[in-house]
Amino acid sequence: MSDATIAKSTWLERLGLGRKELRAWAMYDWAVSALQAVVLTAVFPIFFVRVAAAGLPESRGTQALATANTIAAIIVALVSPVLGAISDYAAAKKRMLAGSMLVGAAATAGMFFIKRGDLTLASTLFIIAIMGATASVVFYEALLPHITKSNEIDRVSSAGYAMGYIGGGLLLALNLAWIQQPALFGLPSGDALSEQAASLPARLAFVSVAVWWVVFSIPLFRHVREPARTLEADEPGRGSVIATSFSRLGETVKQLIGFKQAFLMLLAFLIYNDGIQTIIKMATAYGTEIGIGQSSLIAAVLMVQFVGVPFAFVFGALAARIGAKRSVFIGLLAYTIISMIGYFMTTATHFFMLAALVGMVQGGTQALSRSLFATMIPAHKSGEFFGFYSVFEKFSNIFGPLLFTVTIALTGSSRNAILSVIAFFAVGAAVLAFVDVEKGQKAARDAEAGLRLVPAD
Repeated sequence: MSDATIAKSTWLERLGLGRKELRAWAMYDWAVSALQAVVLTAVFPIFFVRVAAAGLPESRGTQALATANTIAAIIVALVSPVLGAISDYAAAKKRMLAGSMLVGAAATAGMFFIKRGDLTLASTLFIIAIMGATASVVFYEALLPHITKSNEIDRVSSAGYAMGYIGGGLLLALNLAWIQQPALFGLPSGDALSEQAASLPARLAFVSVAVWWVVFSIPLFRHVREPARTLEADEPGRGSVIATSFSRLGETVKQLIGFKQAFLMLLAFLIYNDGIQTIIKMATAYGTEIGIGQSSLIAAVLMVQFVGVPFAFVFGALAARIGAKRSVFIGLLAYTIISMIGYFMTTATHFFMLAALVGMVQGGTQALSRSLFATMIPAHKSGEFFGFYSVFEKFSNIFGPLLFTVTIALTGSSRNAILSVIAFFAVGAAVLAFVDVEKGQKAARDAEAGLRLVPAD
């Protein structure tokens, strides 16, 4: 092996991408993050308020978007543990990932057909797209403990988020180019366009997300193996997948509470992630409401994507030095400052400042939360446990948007809800302080003893 090859291998290992299967796994973050960047965060919220909710007050459009987010979160929270249990027992994580990805991509492509005032259609497709994406991420994250070593899991998780920032950022940059300069791409332009022609660049952006999502998912299906099913000592022979999965799910509920440190981690995550998701999902709709221009909003979100790339890797390296838990605390402190900036925000400059800070901490905080939880659960039940992780994650999508909905209904403005988000970070950090990481990791290792591997079908 040449010195150059060794140097390249060492460099990739430091980033958490040293093996082909790790790079293939991270590419799914590249693929699905296009939905996060374009649909959840940048283009669709503005399109939703200005096109789908046209004719309504802008605050009502923001309220409708928050309601759609809440509905999607509740549905996913209800079905994720069941899907996770089935994927574990049937050794079908990759197949179920593929199915949920295709459903989500189809709904995203269907957004092309949304017209002015199609609030119901827009809300329905948005909900289905979120359901498909978040369900697929349950299976994607459940693969993490199976492909990583204990000393690399933080770096690999952070590398996944970094790849997501790059992938989502590149597509968002392309979308921004044809939305701002449609004539350069042969799209209709000018002041005398019909409503359908004027919205065409944004609607094509949604189609591009669907294509991007499917195409860049291929490496995972080619290079990441389906984890073998494990047979526990007291588990009977293989029977009905659905019945056995529900039986295992009931046992997992009891086990999750028994894994005290992992359960505490989930409670902390439930609370502080509510604040993170509120900022992610409502930022552009809030910015639109207070009068910040569309180009500034999308450009700021684009900046988040590319600022997030190096800082995701930085957080992975930081975790190696001071631990994942302490690194998460740093992220939560930064989010408190972000909430304060959001309350006083009145100009595009303020929005760019907020976006820069979000880019520095968003990926790292979430990546290390994921890897920290993964080290405290038994790998053979990763689908089930990450199903519950998704439950807590989705419930943490409910209270923040719900707070916005209630605040808008009571005051007619979103601004008063911004400062209250700080409470999520403060309380979440307080719960996280009680998590004993080493004790949780030992409990997970002990649970792996006495298992028998059964090859995947």
